[in-house]
Amino acid sequence: MRLHISPALGRIALKSLSAAHVQGFYRDRLDSGLSPTTVQKIHAVLHKALDQAASWSLVPRNPTESVKAPRPAPEEIRPLNREQAKALLETARRERFEALYVLAVTTGLRQGELLGLKWEDVDLENSLIRVRRTLIRHRGRLLLGEPKTKRSRRTVRLTEAAVQALKEHLARQIEQMERLGDLYEDQGLIFATQRGTLVNPTNLRKRSFAPLLEKAGLLPIRFHDLRHTCATLLLSRNVNPKIVSEMLGHATIAITLDTYSHVLPTMQDSATRALEDALR
Repeated sequence: MRLHISPALGRIALKSLSAAHVQGFYRDRLDSGLSPTTVQKIHAVLHKALDQAASWSLVPRNPTESVKAPRPAPEEIRPLNREQAKALLETARRERFEALYVLAVTTGLRQGELLGLKWEDVDLENSLIRVRRTLIRHRGRLLLGEPKTKRSRRTVRLTEAAVQALKEHLARQIEQMERLGDLYEDQGLIFATQRGTLVNPTNLRKRSFAPLLEKAGLLPIRFHDLRHTCATLLLSRNVNPKIVSEMLGHATIAITLDTYSHVLPTMQDSATRALEDALR
């Protein structure tokens, strides 16, 4: 609002604000060098504000309704292949966050979901983990909030490797708690700082994930690409996309197919062969 909307549109009377004003404003912001992603965020703020104005009858209709906000280019998916994923997990052995990386690759949980996990969410005996919350940032503070979507609240089955990694992680965490005594702020978190508090995602990426990739001899990727790694490994093994969608907590299976079909051309090859076999 302060940097973009108010300087450009603040002098226009609310009742006079038109779709043409808004469209011109977006075009100006793009021409000034802002990315489509940033302009889309500006659009979201303006749209919500004018929706409220319309509900209060301050404007007859929301002028942003008839304006097309720029669509950001989809971020390139850079999943690890089977050998790279194995190299990453092997390098992570005995690292402090080994279990986190094992879960990221084998469950596809989002970073915020992983950092929001508590021991009460895990059933090691039955190899299950329940996603009930996620780490969010609100007004500069790290908090635990609701998952991204309704379907993000889910139960995911754990691999034997994940169960073992969690058991070892718990043993090390108990040792840490005993060592620090009352200085340890036990919040029940699985992945916590040395003192038991919420892990800052930026610190995790800079101090743990980036050095781990370098140590494993891998090119830099986003932490979110570990989620893509899980999905592509499963789909490349012909796991039903519906199951993959449920594991990832996607709102619909269409999101799963749209996201990963272009990185798995072999799926179309399999479909073609299946049709040929069916029509013989």
